[in-house]
Amino acid sequence: MGCVFCATGQMGFLRHLSSGEIVEQVIHYARQLAEEGERVTNIVLMGMGEPFHNYEATMSAIDRLNHPEGFNLGARRFTVSTVGLVPMIKRFADGGSQVNLAVSLHTTDDALRSSMIPINRKYPVSELLDACREYVEKTNRRITFEWALIRDVNDSPEHARQLAEHLKGLLSHVNVIPLNPTQGYEGEATTRARAEAFRAELERHGIPCTIRMRRGIDIQAGCGQLASERTL
Repeated sequence: MGCVFCATGQMGFLRHLSSGEIVEQVIHYARQLAEEGERVTNIVLMGMGEPFHNYEATMSAIDRLNHPEGFNLGARRFTVSTVGLVPMIKRFADGGSQVNLAVSLHTTDDALRSSMIPINRKYPVSELLDACREYVEKTNRRITFEWALIRDVNDSPEHARQLAEHLKGLLSHVNVIPLNPTQGYEGEATTRARAEAFRAELERHGIPCTIRMRRGIDIQAGCGQLASERTL
């Protein structure tokens, strides 16, 4: 989708995964975990690409992984993350699935979001949030909003107040994570103190918020860092 702060976006589009390739990733990791006496408990479809840009394969993979004769993982153990493809959010809502939905929002300012997330030029914040409200109304499911905290860009208490105003009355939760570094973007991660102030401001306005841990940075496998070193 060309998001400027994301290594996948900087890499550009190569091709879609098949549903089998998506399932294969889960099976591969499940076997590794089984050797350690662990198991897969949750699956999030995000990272290298936009799941709703590959809607049929994404939902087919979820169906197979959810099926009692497949991987047999409960529907509520899945989360699909989208950068905001409004028609697909509506289609997902109409499907009546119990799979969780997360939206990578990052800012409520259209000009700023369009400069960071090009798809916003087609589906601006107001349309996106209308689709999110429609999703909640149809499914009675809470929606999660993801927010990468970039120092002096979208991490102030004022940004939190603006977000709270937009989410007023919407059954939602906000996950924030300090930006992970990528070679193609000069922005820096917010500080822990500013992240805490952002969360506090949201919660003061009644919006639940969690600060996520930054993991995998040392091997370039953190949130927003997933990119291929070669063409597959």
